[in-house]
Amino acid sequence: MHYDALRTFVAVVEEKNFTRAGEKLRLSQPSVSLHIKHLEHEFQAKLIDRSPKHLYVTHAGEILYERAKQMLNLYEKAKEDIYAHQHRVTGKLHIGASFTIGEYVLPVLLADFRRRYPHVEVEVTIGNTKRIVEAVKLLQMDIGLIEGQTSDRELRIVPFMKDEMVLVAPTEHPLAGRGPITPDALHDEIWVVREEGSGTRVYSEHVIRTHGLSVKKKITLSSNQAVKEAVAAGLGITLLSRWVVKKPLQHGEIAELPLEGDSFLRRLSYIYPAHAERTKLVEVFLEEIVRDGAENKG
Repeated sequence: MHYDALRTFVAVVEEKNFTRAGEKLRLSQPSVSLHIKHLEHEFQAKLIDRSPKHLYVTHAGEILYERAKQMLNLYEKAKEDIYAHQHRVTGKLHIGASFTIGEYVLPVLLADFRRRYPHVEVEVTIGNTKRIVEAVKLLQMDIGLIEGQTSDRELRIVPFMKDEMVLVAPTEHPLAGRGPITPDALHDEIWVVREEGSGTRVYSEHVIRTHGLSVKKKITLSSNQAVKEAVAAGLGITLLSRWVVKKPLQHGEIAELPLEGDSFLRRLSYIYPAHAERTKLVEVFLEEIVRDGAENKG
């Protein structure tokens, strides 16, 4: 197709001047004249009459002008469609996520991701941080999202979101409803904690150790839901992500125990193999969660 010639012809008709058409398309005037000449030869018709002072489009030229605009638009649309097809993000993404992220944070992030990339198939495996770290290391998952840490040299770990941890207790607990409390008030409590290998368990142990708290007993459960239910049933206190306890707090099922002058913040991170090349699909997903992570505060 004489794409350049048609584009030149349309510019000449609209500018009503060979020189201005050439400037618009960054073509010399001889090139503009040559394009018009080739079209007139192709269609065996005079398309443009011009004199030193005037330029007239012939009836044949008017017919070609309307058709040329349609052809140029179709050509550009075809280019756009082909580009979109060639660069469309498709494929299957296998994500590993630790419990808090997988059950509460990731569904929110995936909803946005799926709206932008509807042709991507997503498979999510949920486990504690230790399990996700091992699976990503063995290349069983494309990317891992964890609330804990890893020092494994075969993996890269990058924070993408802040996560507020909340100290909660049964509603009938003596400290409930008293307002901010001091760490000393937490001595000799029964703690309901997650299992070993959980990022939430690691953070809870860190808080207990940092404040030098004596612990009366620990009750270990292997899911956030079980921990929440245990606290609501009066078994003890715990630290959980605000993502996890937001609704139970709103419904009055458990009580928050704010600590004087203290807040509990941790980082949620993504991990990937240090020496494996990241695919376009993984890159796009990571860009999305970093952006959404900055917007979603839990």
